[in-house]
Amino acid sequence: MIIPAIDLIDGTVVRLYQGRYDSTTEYQFSPLTLRNNYAQDGSDWLHIVDLSGAKDASKRQLALLTELMTASPLHIQVGGGVRSEQDVVDLLDAGAGRVVIGSLAIRQPELVQSWIRKYGGEHIVLALDVAINDKGEKTLPSHGWIEQSSITLEQVLDQYIAAGARHVLCTDISRDGTLSGSNVGLYRELAAHYPQIQWQASGGIGSLNDIKALIGSGVAGVILGRSLLEGKFSLKEAIACWQNG
Repeated sequence: MIIPAIDLIDGTVVRLYQGRYDSTTEYQFSPLTLRNNYAQDGSDWLHIVDLSGAKDASKRQLALLTELMTASPLHIQVGGGVRSEQDVVDLLDAGAGRVVIGSLAIRQPELVQSWIRKYGGEHIVLALDVAINDKGEKTLPSHGWIEQSSITLEQVLDQYIAAGARHVLCTDISRDGTLSGSNVGLYRELAAHYPQIQWQASGGIGSLNDIKALIGSGVAGVILGRSLLEGKFSLKEAIACWQNG
């Protein structure tokens, strides 16, 4: 499945380079128009990230997120700044099909596992973003990639699977926003080791060939951000590529 992404800072559509807030590109698109265009072009799901809320809880864009999810022609998964159970409830009540949880999943795993058990694995996406170190370890920086961590991806997965997790969005931080291609080997390895997880690949997709490279890797979904915003290819082309190879 191809999943277009909309990242938002103060209501503006943006993309970060390798997760850095000091390396931001703004795009002159209305979020609502983008949502509708992606629906018309054949997408079933939309991925929305509240980057303002991820950085500062007082700047959460709940009103805008609610507007985007209200009467949406798309299923929407949304994240960025989810810090409490009330945040999860607010987003689900506003119309989110899935709530994406990143930093908190690393910092307070028992809490997030309790939410998975309560609201169901179909409604929670774990955003486990990896930084591969010089030892080849998949470490998990937290808090919008700002804070470094020694925790590895494998260390957290087993406990989440036991709690009923079904969806994991995995980004190789070194590829994010680069258009340099996806880390296909990473996703192939993860999908083989954890086949019970619906993996979403994110980061680095810059061409249709990059999408083709992920076919057969075991991922269930591919997140597309900058490549669509900058017209590297159309969403229709991406969907056709994924479906037909």
